[in-house]
Amino acid sequence: MHTRWRLRDGRWHRRTDSGSAVVEFVLVGSLLTVLTLSVMQLALALHIRTTLLDAAAEGARYAALADNGLSEGAARTTDLITTAVGSTYATGVAAAYSERAGQLTVEVSVIAPLPLLGMLGFERGLKVVGHAVVETLE
Repeated sequence: MHTRWRLRDGRWHRRTDSGSAVVEFVLVGSLLTVLTLSVMQLALALHIRTTLLDAAAEGARYAALADNGLSEGAARTTDLITTAVGSTYATGVAAAYSERAGQLTVEVSVIAPLPLLGMLGFERGLKVVGHAVVETLE
């Protein structure tokens, strides 16, 4: 325990720091808890984004095969997302043909909630797109 002296009412009085350790512990502990939970939430959001991006790319590759179409690619993406993170994130799946660098490509886009507090978050806050070049039989 650290003792300090201070002048009050013309006399010297002792002032101790007793009880300040408890307050410091609570303040530092709560700060570290908030920081840890924030990092874990960021990791969860990045995991979900990466999972959705991988599912969209896999769905685009599947739809780009010679004997498949857009509906099969969208269904494949929906199945992968539902299996990995749940059906809540698999509602905004769309597939379309596009052209990039003179090549016909399949574009599978996924619009899903962005998790901010656990798995709850902004509806339609996250959009990822997967691309694949369409396979031709030549």
